[in-house]
Amino acid sequence: MNGRPRRAFRLAIAIALFALGYAWPVAAEVTAVAANGFTVRASAHIGAPAHSVYQALLQPARWWSAAHTFSHNAANLTLEARAGGCFCEQLANGGSVQHLIVVMVQPDKLLTLRGALGPFQSQGVDGALNWSVTGTGPQSELTLTYTLGGFVSLPGGFEEWAPKVDAMLSEQLHRLQNLLQTGTPEAHR
Repeated sequence: MNGRPRRAFRLAIAIALFALGYAWPVAAEVTAVAANGFTVRASAHIGAPAHSVYQALLQPARWWSAAHTFSHNAANLTLEARAGGCFCEQLANGGSVQHLIVVMVQPDKLLTLRGALGPFQSQGVDGALNWSVTGTGPQSELTLTYTLGGFVSLPGGFEEWAPKVDAMLSEQLHRLQNLLQTGTPEAHR
């Protein structure tokens, strides 16, 4: 199968899975990578109005994977939806992590954060994570774009790390999509 028959087959499978209550597949890709940075993008179609998608986005403790936290407990995550607000994590013994800082809030439409996630926090980099919500009625499209640049001393550099970041962020998007469509961030088996 190639071309139109392949696309038609994929569309038929996606519609069948959606009708059975499964989340629509997340489309993800590394859109640019160079020695000094990368951009990843992922999007998902969600069977929920834009307002509901945006409100859920603001509650990462409900959908972010505990495996991608320092405390190994997503319940420790908070997100203040205001310029200067923090996407932060509480750690044991009074510790904390500032993952990203909110720089733009357009309720039900856009949330932009700046900073470096995970292993990049100890590197000479900065990034911008945009979450945009579009849609009318009961359907929405949620797209994230993360652009990171600067200097890294991590083995493999940006070329090796871009696909890892893409996979991690795509997982978070998929978990949010699952939460909105099924009531739980965990994938149906």
